[in-house]
Amino acid sequence: MSLQDDLTAVRRNLNELVRSVERLEQDVARQSPAAAPKPSGPAGMVSVPDTPYDQSKWTDTDDEGLGVRDRRAP
Repeated sequence: MSLQDDLTAVRRNLNELVRSVERLEQDVARQSPAAAPKPSGPAGMVSVPDTPYDQSKWTDTDDEGLGVRDRRAP
């Protein structure tokens, strides 16, 4: 293929893509709100506090790859 043929093919594919996206947007706009899928989880963002974790939650836990706390690593 020549460069001109390649450019023509790219333009044709791009135009087809634009038409497909426009059709999808129209289909979505026609759907009723009742048909829209419901989000499965909490809406919005979840904030994570900057305060340190409660250290009492971590008693008797192993440090991954290091073994039990207050003991030497293997």
